[in-house]
Amino acid sequence: MSELHHAHQGVVRPMSVHAVPTAKRLERPSWRDSRLMVGIILVLVSATLGARLVASADERTPYFVAVDDLVAGDRVTGATFRRVDVALSDGMGGYLRADFPVPVGKALTRDLRAGELVPSSALSDPGEVDVQRVTVRTDATATVGLDRGQRVDVYVTPDAHGAGAEDEDSGTELLLEAAAVVEIVASEGGFGAAARTSVQLYVPTGQVKAVVEAVDHDAKITVVPVSGGPAGTSGGGA
Repeated sequence: MSELHHAHQGVVRPMSVHAVPTAKRLERPSWRDSRLMVGIILVLVSATLGARLVASADERTPYFVAVDDLVAGDRVTGATFRRVDVALSDGMGGYLRADFPVPVGKALTRDLRAGELVPSSALSDPGEVDVQRVTVRTDATATVGLDRGQRVDVYVTPDAHGAGAEDEDSGTELLLEAAAVVEIVASEGGFGAAARTSVQLYVPTGQVKAVVEAVDHDAKITVVPVSGGPAGTSGGGA
């Protein structure tokens, strides 16, 4: 019995053998790999194009442009101009650079449209700009559609009951040509022809007295928009 037991223990049973998959070893990319070369070329091209774009952007120069429509005689404040970066063609210099502070306190010698580059020659000391602000009262209907910066001719008709009403030359006459509108100040009471609106104008210094006298003598003042419209489209008294 013991022999059989030992014999049984000595029997070697065959085991099933399964194929064990072997993992592939990753190969390092070779410089001869075409895909690697194409990738490197693409990276180099992208870097070159990016560098050129940055260099092109660096060639732009900061300048000032007008924030709103401006009128000759306006004083410059910190909110009058804003900065833009532009690349101007050769021979297009003469504009106000924005890498310097805003010239607060300077006065404009010409009209500017909103978004227009500011010529350096458009600025001067306030004492050298020969206009003053004067407020006149006119028919409300004459100011309909009137905007800041627009140019108007100013006509005056003496008061029929005032001094000089019986003079031969006391009819309506042109007092100012192409005066710049600074502001529509306020509307006064009344209806129809009785309604009045106050308009602030830039008046050449030499004509301020005549305008003030017309206002003080209750003369009828009428403003007529100059053909051509907004600021900068017409020359004139300012």
